[in-house]
Amino acid sequence: MRFGIMPILLLGGIASAATNIMFAMLTDMGAHMPMLMVTISCDNFSAGLATAAFVAYLSSLTNLKFSASQYALLSSIMLLLPRLIGGYSGVMVDKIGYENFFYLTALLGVPTVILIVWQWRLDRRK
Repeated sequence: MRFGIMPILLLGGIASAATNIMFAMLTDMGAHMPMLMVTISCDNFSAGLATAAFVAYLSSLTNLKFSASQYALLSSIMLLLPRLIGGYSGVMVDKIGYENFFYLTALLGVPTVILIVWQWRLDRRK
């Protein structure tokens, strides 16, 4: 509550994209257990942070009278695209390799961060 939803959402978005870069770096390092542990720990932390902030953001969008159905709809939409695209990730890895795949997924975080900043600025104007 001290920082608000949008700054934490932005931090979670940036951290999630950054952990994908850590996975890409890990592909060049080979079997490096300490880096693997740091990468997975950072990935879990950033995913938890981003998910918690996004749940709080979606909850703030709902009307109190209809919060259950509106939240159910919004959270279903939130998970639709990752579920559809996630099924093709193995094909993408076969085509471009793990390192390029993780760099590509990190790049996919850029539009997300831009949209968060844009929404944050719109919220400030209200």
